[in-house]
Amino acid sequence: MASRIVRVGVIGCGEIAQVAHIPTFNFLSDYFQVTYLCDISANALEHCRRKVAGSPPKITKSAEELCSAAEVDAVLVCNASAYHTEHALLALKNNKSVLVEKPLTSSHRDIDQLQAAEKASKGRLMVGYMRRYAKGFLDAIAEIGGISQIQYVRVRDIIGHNSASVAQSGTFPKRFDDYAPEDSQALKDKERMAVDGALSTYGVPSNDETRRMLMLLGGLGTHDLSAMRESIGMPKSVKAAVLKQPIWTATFDYGTFPVVYESGVNQVPLFDAHIEVYGPDKIVRVNYDTPYIKGLPTTMTVREKTTGPRGEGCYQERYVRTTYEDNYTVEFKEWYESIVNGKEIKTTIEDARQDVDLIQMLMREGFPSVQ
Repeated sequence: MASRIVRVGVIGCGEIAQVAHIPTFNFLSDYFQVTYLCDISANALEHCRRKVAGSPPKITKSAEELCSAAEVDAVLVCNASAYHTEHALLALKNNKSVLVEKPLTSSHRDIDQLQAAEKASKGRLMVGYMRRYAKGFLDAIAEIGGISQIQYVRVRDIIGHNSASVAQSGTFPKRFDDYAPEDSQALKDKERMAVDGALSTYGVPSNDETRRMLMLLGGLGTHDLSAMRESIGMPKSVKAAVLKQPIWTATFDYGTFPVVYESGVNQVPLFDAHIEVYGPDKIVRVNYDTPYIKGLPTTMTVREKTTGPRGEGCYQERYVRTTYEDNYTVEFKEWYESIVNGKEIKTTIEDARQDVDLIQMLMREGFPSVQ
């Protein structure tokens, strides 16, 4: 049993909150209770309010009201990414612990602001890189540590549209469009300002192609780039980048080995996401499945040269599933431990800075016209 229940305010009542976040909080009722919801859609608020187990949460369209509420110990920011920094700063200003869904930001300036705010706050910030908390991923890191020399790495995340999985998730999410025109315009303006500001600091021109690619790298891309960093470290440089939609690719130079990164979205209802590390006598692969269906495990596959029962060389393949516990559940438990027991956070603001560095490297290589 948890030592106390953490009261959570959720900013953003869209698809991921309905499909993953609120159900996970409900399952973890010994750890969390959702006490406040915030969204600009009144219908989304009412819909999500009915999904929360236990006492019905308060609802508001004001993130400031939620962050300052006495009924809230911790804040989950899972709304449009353009507001992630603004609302994380609000939570820290009110001394709340905060979990911010990725991407935290694409701006080094935002990183600096967030670090200053965290230093002045009683709360701490954790970035929602849930794939990095998967037990299959941690198993793979341990196996990678046993590779004598890395020769090559492939990072792949080519998936079908999430709607195929969401429709079969059993969570019955709903989309709402009862937004005030000024709210919709404010979001568009905020996104444009954030993206153009980041591109300007990168030295990359702002146009429809570069804006869209930056948002894709910040969204889908940070899952892979972040996990790549933890498993094998930061690259020395980007040797090539073809940043074209709907599927893009890049080659990273790690000094003694190359890494091929490929990602994108197509129409095939398949979730092909993995990191595969090649050594002289061992290949380690972490396999991810869609997070939109609960209970699909993250697993590890190890293929290696080994010694047979008579001393002869032979091939061995191991498929390891440590748990069916999904990545959001593991991540939320880690968040709980950081709030209640002061456990160190690994997906910190400073850690997220490295993703901004990587995205800048990719964008400069992919769009070099103004270098």
